[in-house]
This record gives sequence, C-alpha cells and structure tokens, in this order.
Amino acid sequence: MKILLLGKNGQVGWELQRSLTPLGEVIALDRHGYNGLQGDMSQPEAVKETILKLNPDIVVNASAYTAVDLAETEQDLAKQINFNAVQRIAEACLEVNALLVHYSTDYVFSGQGNSAFLESNEVDPINIYGKTKAQGEQAIVISGCKYLIFRTSWVYAAKGKNFLKTMLNLAQQREELSIIHDQIGAPTSAELIADITAQAIPQAINENSKVGIYHLVASGETSWFEYANYVFEQAKLAGVELMVKKVNPIPTTAYPTPAKRPCNSRLDNQKLQSTFQLILPDWKLGVQRTLTELLNK
Repeated sequence: MKILLLGKNGQVGWELQRSLTPLGEVIALDRHGYNGLQGDMSQPEAVKETILKLNPDIVVNASAYTAVDLAETEQDLAKQINFNAVQRIAEACLEVNALLVHYSTDYVFSGQGNSAFLESNEVDPINIYGKTKAQGEQAIVISGCKYLIFRTSWVYAAKGKNFLKTMLNLAQQREELSIIHDQIGAPTSAELIADITAQAIPQAINENSKVGIYHLVASGETSWFEYANYVFEQAKLAGVELMVKKVNPIPTTAYPTPAKRPCNSRLDNQKLQSTFQLILPDWKLGVQRTLTELLNK
C-alpha cells in the first residue's frame, strides 16, 4: 500500500511516521513539501494536486490549524486549513479511491453537561477553531469518499508543545501555580493515537462497514488541575526536584482566554473499542510512559 501522510512533524504526525511504516510505503510531508509534492494546507489546490499525482491508497491527514485563541482573529487562515484544504483532500481521495484518515476534536461539541459525548451527538462548537474543525468533518462526509474521522482531546507527546511539558517546566521554576479545575477530559498521547490508527486502517480497508467517525481518546477522565498534580507526583517519584509547593485550583472564569473553552471534553470511546476490537487504556498509563521518555533523555 502507498500511504500519504500530511503533517509529519506535528505531535501525532511524528508518531504516525513510526506506526504506519509496517503497513506499506509512507510518503510523509510537512508544509514545506518535498520533491515537487505539496503539503502546505494553506494551499488547498496544490495539496489536492499532490494526491492526484501520487494516487495513494491511503491519505492520513495529521495537519491542522490548532492555535485555538489565535483562530479568533485568524479566522480566514483557520478556515482555509481546517475546512477548505480538508474539502479538497476529500475530493481527491474520492477521485483516486483512497481511504482518508482525518483527526478532529472534542471542540466540535458544545462542552456543556457532564456526560461523555457520543459520535452521534449533534455538533455545536463554541469557538472558531471548533467551528472550522466541524466544517472539515462535514466536508469529508459530504464528499462521498471512504473515511475514518478520529476525534481526540488533550493531546500530548514527548515532542512538541503541550500541557504536560508546560506543567513539568513550570513546576521546576515556580513555587506556586494556579490551574483550572472545572474542565474535564481525557489526556491522550500521540503515541496511542498513532498506534490505534495503524490498527484500524487495515480493518477499514477490508470492511467498508467500519468507516465512519470515532472517538479516539484514552479511557477515564480528569481535570487539568488533577492532571497537573499527577504529573508532579510522578515526576517526584522519578527523582525530579520540583520547586512548586502550592497548586491552586481555579475556575475557568478566573482565566479568561480569547476563545471560549469547553468545560466538558469527555468523549465516549466505546464505539471504537467495540468496532475494531481494540483497547483504549486509562489516561494515566500514557502519561507515565511519556514522562519516562522525557525524564530519561
């Protein structure tokens, strides 16, 4: 199989370069492109032409505009990358009969309530980032191409910028931290996302009934406040000296941001587990593994 991977240097894209290799030939692109091939999502038509030229069996799109707050002012660019480019990718996949694997987010939902969102729940985003990601999802569904859309949340990895690494760094620099306690979700490692993707692709290719939208998140739930404290606890057990002595729980209202944040980021992952006969482990296991990788460098 020939696999085109877009967004190769992001947190998920980096792990996908590893996990997809056993499936076939992987052509991995970032926004700089390579050898006349275009991976810059701000150039939708050029990305579409790249797909038509390569004629891959699978296109894995790990590229996205993810600057949630900046999207409120860079609305056109966010829409260009998260909607227009995705629409062109889906059109190209239909034309060459390729399976499209695309990543979305809990931000497509309202973030209200206390129950985990199901794949069948109505989307109702509360910020520009969420709106453009929801538009991208809809474009794929409408296109008629074969697709796997994986919604995920609170992504982290040893590579790149993320909450886990930020908290670990701040805890070594400050004596007191204030962290939001009323936003609930499941920290999900890029490694898990990539491994599940590689397991799901062959099944979706062999069984058309398995294409569709799935929630790909670790099991369990936590708050940013509890998540941070777990990171500090594990770091101390690993022998890391932390400066932080006091961690204050604060509500979302105490930390205003340009883009509204969902308080409920819970995603029900049972459909994915039952359809593909795969296990999505508790979020703490991935955090432990990533911390081990970070602290042993």
